[in-house]
Amino acid sequence: MNQKTLPRPPRVDRSTLSFVPELVYFEPAALDYPKGKRIFEWVQKEGIPYRMTTSHNRITNLPGDSELEQYKIAKRTLVVGLRKTLKFDTSKPSAEYAIPIATGCMAHCHYCYLQTTLGAKPYIRVYVNIDEILDAAQGYINEREPEITRFEAACTSDPVGLEPITGSLRELIEFMGQQPLGRLRFVTKFHHVDSLLDASHNGHTRIRFSVNSKYVIKHFEPSTSRFEQRIEAAAKVAKAGYPIGFIIAPIIWHDGWEEGYGELLAALDAALPQDVRGDLTFELIQHRFTKTAKGVIEKRYPKTKLEMDIEKRKYKWGRWGQGKYVYPDEQADALRLFISERVFEHFPESKIEYFT
Repeated sequence: MNQKTLPRPPRVDRSTLSFVPELVYFEPAALDYPKGKRIFEWVQKEGIPYRMTTSHNRITNLPGDSELEQYKIAKRTLVVGLRKTLKFDTSKPSAEYAIPIATGCMAHCHYCYLQTTLGAKPYIRVYVNIDEILDAAQGYINEREPEITRFEAACTSDPVGLEPITGSLRELIEFMGQQPLGRLRFVTKFHHVDSLLDASHNGHTRIRFSVNSKYVIKHFEPSTSRFEQRIEAAAKVAKAGYPIGFIIAPIIWHDGWEEGYGELLAALDAALPQDVRGDLTFELIQHRFTKTAKGVIEKRYPKTKLEMDIEKRKYKWGRWGQGKYVYPDEQADALRLFISERVFEHFPESKIEYFT
């Protein structure tokens, strides 16, 4: 058999795999913590190249001959360090505070706001001083007694995608499970939830899945779990007793959008057990972008099919004096009405927390 007729090797479906970095940086102090030691041993066992760095905030020698190439390599780079700032950011309206167990994401969602907020540091950072982070969370809970304090774990990362490496999310879930006045929330586009199913959550953690039409996932969410995988994972965590929810975001106007979003809600209906539907939440977010984000996205994903024509959009002022481009009222209303009707058709007892 000559070379031209050799069979092609089977294509690897990377959406079924958990994230494995191609390069890892360690802060030396991270190796003084059990989690840091465990990750270091795993990196050595897997034969992943690693380097030492003085700070997880200052990775300046990433390989790559161009800015775009360095960006792609950065998204496959893990930095293991300490979270030195233990003052938590607020996270309204989703929660009182953002709890920082990781920063950065391995996914390549074209529209993601992290494109700009983490633009100069797209590499993925995980923090090994988890006990200090939990102590800080305890302080915030105590400060707000007798009110319940909610923490959002996915403001700057997708912690489920990193859980096979860190195990931090399970620790956080079990910590909150012991807190009468502490609650946890996070959202994910990944299906790697098996290690969370037997965690002692006591109903104190709401797991939300970011879901979308098959068209949006295929064209705009590379390196994430597939449509079917997310729905299957949602059913698993629901059966494990977690309160669950869905963020349909970004809702994108595309050819066949009614069929696409109708198929999504029907698939969720078919997968979810009946006994979780009384406490089911939906958050609906239409696609939006800023001028800055548009420039960054077009540079990083030059072949994107993401529609960002300013002339076709409405400018909406934000809370802090910064505006974004959203759909004109007629399109936004059509999206909101159609998807809301499908939600209540399939899940009449659920709650739509907002459309924005």
